[in-house]
Amino acid sequence: MLGSVGLRIPAGKSILWFMTASSPHNPSRSPWATVTLLVGGLGLAGWAWLLPANLKSVSPALLRAAGGNTASLGGYGRDLVDVEKIGPAALVLAAARLTDDPRVPALADALEKFTARQTGLVAWGGWDPALDPLFNLRSDSGRRGSTAVLTFFITARARETLRAYLLKSGSDGVQALLRLRDLERTGQFVPATRPGGQPLDALILLTGLLYQGQHLSPSLQRELRGLAELALQKKELVEFEGFLINLLSLGRRLDWTQLTELMRRTDSTKTVGEYAHLARVAPDQLPLIYAAALFSDSADRVAAYIIAYGKTGLEDLKLALGHGQGAVRLLLTRRVPVNRTATPALSWAAELALSHPQLMLGLKYLGYLLGVWLALCGLDRWLVLPGGLLELPSKLVHIRAGVLATVFALLLVAASEPLLLNAAPPSEFQLRLPVLISTGDVLPKTSESAPIMNNTSTLLSIGLFASLQVAMYFACLLKIREVARQPVPPLVKLKLMENEENLFDGGLYLGIAGTAAALVLQVMQVIESNLLAAYASNLFGIICVALVKIHHVRAFKRQLILEAQTGTTLAP
Repeated sequence: MLGSVGLRIPAGKSILWFMTASSPHNPSRSPWATVTLLVGGLGLAGWAWLLPANLKSVSPALLRAAGGNTASLGGYGRDLVDVEKIGPAALVLAAARLTDDPRVPALADALEKFTARQTGLVAWGGWDPALDPLFNLRSDSGRRGSTAVLTFFITARARETLRAYLLKSGSDGVQALLRLRDLERTGQFVPATRPGGQPLDALILLTGLLYQGQHLSPSLQRELRGLAELALQKKELVEFEGFLINLLSLGRRLDWTQLTELMRRTDSTKTVGEYAHLARVAPDQLPLIYAAALFSDSADRVAAYIIAYGKTGLEDLKLALGHGQGAVRLLLTRRVPVNRTATPALSWAAELALSHPQLMLGLKYLGYLLGVWLALCGLDRWLVLPGGLLELPSKLVHIRAGVLATVFALLLVAASEPLLLNAAPPSEFQLRLPVLISTGDVLPKTSESAPIMNNTSTLLSIGLFASLQVAMYFACLLKIREVARQPVPPLVKLKLMENEENLFDGGLYLGIAGTAAALVLQVMQVIESNLLAAYASNLFGIICVALVKIHHVRAFKRQLILEAQTGTTLAP
C-alpha cells in the first residue's frame, strides 16, 4: 500500500518506476515543466549577464550612470574662465575636444572673449594677487599664448626680484629653501652661486614662491620642508635635486597658473615625479592627464592609474572624462580597467550597482549559477527522466546538475570578466630605474616578449571543449537508458554495460584528443599559444568520466547485481 491512496505497486517494480510511469499527472513527464525550467533558467542567466557589476573591471554603463547629472569638462572649463584661470581652462578645452564634449564651442568662445579683454594675463595663465606687484601681470609682454613659467623666472632681473621678495618672508620653510642656494655639493646641477647656476637658482626661487603663496598641498609642503632641512643638515643638495628636476620638466611645459593648480592637488613629491615623467613620455596626452587631475581633484590617483595601465588606462580615462566628473571619480576610486566588451546593461541596475556594488555582484554570480542549474534540470527532464533511467534518489540528480551548473557558471563569470584570466599588460609609462649590471651577464627575457593571451579565443575554446563533454555526458546517459529498457535479464544487462565501457570512457579520450589537437595547432602556429584552453579540455574530460562512471554506471550496475540476486527484473 502507498500511503492512504490504496494503490499496490506490482511485484518487482521499483518506486522510481512507479513515479515515472506513463501518467498524465506526472510532473516529471509534463512538457510545460520542462519548457519552464529551460526558458526560466536561460532567462535568469541572461538577466544576470545584463547586470553591470564586475569584479576586476568597470562597465561603460556604470560610468554613464556615475557621470549622469555631474559636471562635464566643458562646464568645468567654463567655471575656470569665470575665476580668471584661463591657463588651466585652455588645457581643459583641449581635453574636452578630445572627448567630443558638446560644450566645447561655449568654452572656446568664453576663452576667446577673455583673451581679448585681458591680453597680458594669457602668458601667465591667470591673475595672482601675490605675483602681480612683482611682475605687473596685466601688462602686455608681447606673448600671445600660454608661456612656460621658467621662461619668466630664468632672467637675472626676475631672480633678483623674487629673491628680494622671499627674503622678507616670515615662513621658516621659505627661509630654509632660500638657504639651499648656498650649498656647493650638488649632483646634476651647477651650484646656484656659480656661473651656470641660473637654472638651479630659478628652480629654488620657484619652489619658494609656491611655498610662500600657499600653492602647495599641506602634505607636499611638509615633505618639501623636511627635505630642505635634511639637505641643510647634510650640507648637500643631492636628495632635494630629484624634486627640482621634476619641477624643471613641469616648469618648462606649464604656465604659472597651470602649475599652481596642479601643485594644489598633488600630495607628494612622488606624484610630482610621475607627472613630470608622463609629461616627457606622453606630451600629446598632457591636456587629458592635466584635466583629469583637476576634474577629480587628485593628481595622485590620476598618475597612479595611468602609470599602472599605460595607454589602455589613458583610453579608459578619456572615456570617463567624456561621461562627466562622477565617472572619473568612480574609475579612479576603484582603480580597475574599463570592460569594453560589456553588453548593454539595465539602467536601474546601474544605479543600484553604484550604491551596492557587492550586492549586485553577488546577485550576478548567483543568477549565473541558478540560471544554468535550472536549464540543466530542464534538459535532464527532457532527455533522462521520461524513460525511467535509474533508481537514484532525486537529490543525486540535483547534485549532478549542480556540478555542471558550477562549471558553466564559472565559464560565464570568465566571459563577463575578460580581465580576470589575464594579468594587465606591462604599462608603456612605467617608471624604469637604471640598473647596473656586469657586461658578462645575460639579460633575461622580459614578459613583453611573451604573447598576450586573447580572451575571446580562450573563452571560445573553453566553451567548445565544455560543450563537447556535455554532449558526451548525455550520450552516455542515453546509452544507459537504452540498456535499462532492454527486455533481458539483469545479468545480460550487466554484460551489455561492460561492452559499453569504451563509450563511458569516451569523455577522457575526447579530452585528451582536444588537448593534443590544441597543442599541435599551437606548435604549428595555426592558433595562438594558450595552455589554459588546451588543458581545460583534459580537465572537462576527467569531470565528465567521473560523473558518468561514479554517479550513473556504478549505481546502475549495483542495482542490476541486486536484482539478479533477488530474482527481480528492471521494468523497461
